[in-house]
Amino acid sequence: MDPLQQRQRLEKGATTLYASQFDQRFSYCAYVPKSFDAEHPQHGRLIVLIHGTDRNAQIYRDAFSDLAEQTGAMVLAPLFPAGIIEAGELNAYKFVRFHDIRFDHVLLSMIDEFSSKYGVAFERFLLFGFSGGAQFVHRFYYLHPQLLEGVSIASPGNVTLLDDTRDWFVGTRGFEEQFGSKLDLERLREVPVQLVIGSLDCEIQKTGKENPFWQEGVEVAGDSRLARIRTLRDNMIRNGIRVRYDEVEDAAHEGKKLFPVVQSFFGEILAEAGGWE
Repeated sequence: MDPLQQRQRLEKGATTLYASQFDQRFSYCAYVPKSFDAEHPQHGRLIVLIHGTDRNAQIYRDAFSDLAEQTGAMVLAPLFPAGIIEAGELNAYKFVRFHDIRFDHVLLSMIDEFSSKYGVAFERFLLFGFSGGAQFVHRFYYLHPQLLEGVSIASPGNVTLLDDTRDWFVGTRGFEEQFGSKLDLERLREVPVQLVIGSLDCEIQKTGKENPFWQEGVEVAGDSRLARIRTLRDNMIRNGIRVRYDEVEDAAHEGKKLFPVVQSFFGEILAEAGGWE
């Protein structure tokens, strides 16, 4: 192996941002626990963190480094830059598909690249997103439940309900036409889901023509993030999905205040399946 490649392979702790070799418009950083043994490739555990509109991927990565050290899980934090294809565009990744880009495929390619680089196989992974990242995460969950060990959805601005009477993205009518795959409710029911939000995250969202995401039926979920995540919770429960709902007291739209309950949720899943102490 080339010496430079070997040094990259051995990198531990917080990594730099690497361009995705699948599509170099996108990048990712990671956290590799100090206990990682590069000489003995193995099956591993992975936590994937999806940023919000502010795109502070490295802050998310750093916030989960202690959990990585405690559990031996690796952390991957993608960066989906603004302005891809259209100058000033901020929101494309939240809806998974944009022009010829499938952001779910971009993420999966990053995981494959990271897995190959470190020689670790990830059979499934834990997935978290805050705000705009939560929009991407719950839609990714609908697309790829078989790949997820657990999913945490924090404070999404808009939600997609499991409702085939309403068009995508408000509901799931047209899902197969959009993505080429069917919604698999049985698989969705196998994945532990956490919905988490601050109790003060109740600012009224723009409606009608002032809402850049307006489409028919969008108001059915409510007029604030708090109302919308509660609607999503009730919708998931009606569809037989296992939901843990956490409302963090005295938190508004503040991701950092939600991290501890997310880490607790992921820690429980890792402990149950992995036996760490």
